[in-house]
Amino acid sequence: MNSFIKWMDEQPKLVKALLCIPFIAIIWVIYRIVLSLNAKDWLGVILGVLLVFVGIPFLWLIDLICILVQEKVLWFKY
Repeated sequence: MNSFIKWMDEQPKLVKALLCIPFIAIIWVIYRIVLSLNAKDWLGVILGVLLVFVGIPFLWLIDLICILVQEKVLWFKY
C-alpha cells in the first residue's frame, strides 16, 4: 500500500490532473481508501467506500481543482 501512495504522490501535476477525468477518477477514490487503510482510519475507509457510489459524479471536479491549486487531493491525511 505504501508503494501505491508513494507512486501517486510522486506523479507530476499533469498526470495527477489527467487522472481526474470523470471515468478515470475512481483511481483517486481508491487512493483515498488506501490512505485511510494505511493510517488505520476506519471512518476514512467507510467514507471512501461511500464515495465510490456517491461521489463519482462531482468528486472529479473537486479533485481537479485541488490538484491544480495545491497538488494533492482533499482528504483527511492532509
